[in-house]
Amino acid sequence: MEILSQRVQTALDSVRPYLKADGGDVELVEITKEMVVKLRMTGNCSSCDISHITMKAGLEEGILRAVPEIKSVVAV
Repeated sequence: MEILSQRVQTALDSVRPYLKADGGDVELVEITKEMVVKLRMTGNCSSCDISHITMKAGLEEGILRAVPEIKSVVAV
């Protein structure tokens, strides 16, 4: 699971500069045994009206492309 976590972190790192430019960030909370990635939006991203779009179009798409064994990505 450690290598899987590193691969997810690498995918997150590729979008992190865009989040930080708007005063936000994302934190990997957990990868479940069902291969669900749980993320927490932080900073400005936690209260942004379009954070759900960022989650689906940016974070989820990037993670699923980089780590195809992941089944889904959810915000907590």
